[in-house]
Amino acid sequence: MSAIKPSADTLLQLVRLRRSVFSLTKDLTIPPSRIQDLVNQVTLHTPSSFNSQSNRVLVLFGAEHDKLWDITAEMLQDMVPRDKWKPTGQKMAMFKGAAGTILFFNDEETIRSLQAQAPSYADRFPAWASQSNAMQQWILWTALEVEGLGANLQHYNPLIDEKVAATWGVPDSWKLNAQLVFGGKVNEPVDKTFVPIEGRVKVVGL
Repeated sequence: MSAIKPSADTLLQLVRLRRSVFSLTKDLTIPPSRIQDLVNQVTLHTPSSFNSQSNRVLVLFGAEHDKLWDITAEMLQDMVPRDKWKPTGQKMAMFKGAAGTILFFNDEETIRSLQAQAPSYADRFPAWASQSNAMQQWILWTALEVEGLGANLQHYNPLIDEKVAATWGVPDSWKLNAQLVFGGKVNEPVDKTFVPIEGRVKVVGL
């Protein structure tokens, strides 16, 4: 049997599926082992500059996921005035109500090693590592959407970095980049609006 040739239209259909979904539940449409496999496969195959493979991931389920958002709420309470806490507290409860969180890191030891090997590109390696990390986030986010889950991407780093490292034994060289909250969907997101494409894309030489 000949291999099925994939179509770019199939990929674009999946691209359109990925959306920010904030109202999430602890109900999973797939077993945690499937999510772990998705994380493993995406981590293996996400492109990186010089094949550096500097992306690192921490996946939290159940009580460990809840603990992350308790930690985040505790840290924010020291910053947000008590009389203005309600919307922040509701947001923390919303994230905690989901099923899990995937935390994305860059391994700075790997980046430093590349800087030493190729000093002429030294100032570029941190940006390139972040670009690879962003691709990993997008691929996993889309994969979870295809599997019937909802997700939203958060950035409470560097506020929570030290507590996360201490709580889950994260190596010192791992620098937190983002947190992908996932779970069962309560409802579908509203239609997205777009800035006209004519002002965003320029084509020369056609």
